Amino acid sequence: MSDKETQVPKHDVIIIGSGPAGLTAAIYTTREDIETLMFERGAVGGLAAVTDKIDNYPGFPEGVEGLKLADDLRKQAERFGAVIELGEVTAISDEGEYKRLETTSGDMLAKAILVATGSDYKKIGVPGEQEFYARGVHYCATCDGAFYRDKKLAVVGGGNSAIQETIFLTRFASHIDLLVRSTIKASDVLQQELEEYVKNGKVTVHLATSTQNIVGDTSGVKSVTTQKDGKNKEFEVDGVFVFVGLLPNTQFLKPTPIRLDEIGFVITDQNLHTSMPGVFACGDVRCGATMQIASAAGEGATAALKIREYLEGHMHPIQN
Repeated sequence: MSDKETQVPKHDVIIIGSGPAGLTAAIYTTREDIETLMFERGAVGGLAAVTDKIDNYPGFPEGVEGLKLADDLRKQAERFGAVIELGEVTAISDEGEYKRLETTSGDMLAKAILVATGSDYKKIGVPGEQEFYARGVHYCATCDGAFYRDKKLAVVGGGNSAIQETIFLTRFASHIDLLVRSTIKASDVLQQELEEYVKNGKVTVHLATSTQNIVGDTSGVKSVTTQKDGKNKEFEVDGVFVFVGLLPNTQFLKPTPIRLDEIGFVITDQNLHTSMPGVFACGDVRCGATMQIASAAGEGATAALKIREYLEGHMHPIQN
């Protein structure tokens, strides 16, 4: 082995991603005295950190701010010895006992890897969406909603996140047009809450309405063009918030033998083991995930315990 190879840092476990799944896993691995390094390319806490209020996480009867929950998870993981490094993993390869990770901090080796990179906001792919990103087009109400105090907004989407974020945006916006491609698919509880804002005139719901174009100028977004029953309609708005689902953050895995489904979610067995020995996955990046913070945290704990079993030599990966 060359001097260069011996200088490559070696770790017991590297966790890629620091959302609730990754942070929970780190709490468990470090408590098991498994040396753990975490890599995070964005914000610690993942999408949970930019969620205004989480009402369905166990133990918080009044709900909890997403940023607070994420920060508390980080502090707990660090208290037990987890190290969080800001950077990005760009590739993974299998070298037997160790897996090699190519990162923005240089190459690293780990006996086991946990992929907990979560998902990112799906785009609607219409003209103007990319052009006006962060200049009137947004994907995070908590991050950007306050910029639209007493302004008119459009929200695109009809699922739980779209309704939750629409309700949150009523704190700032003078009026919101909710553009739903088919029908509202949010939970009954959220639909009942939304109805209150419809009744008081803060929100207008437009069903079977597809977004066609986002229009603006150098100052930002000015309007949204929609289509319903073959007819176009233009809504004058100051901003557009898009909530149409999530896509897994697995681009860095596509050159590897790790099996992904047709969308790009990581396929695992019942032990959360992927098709590459020593590489596990949990949370919203995993095929079959429920996209809930509580279950992501639970999978993080399970993954950590299964990684311990693997390191002790008691587990084998799923077969291709």
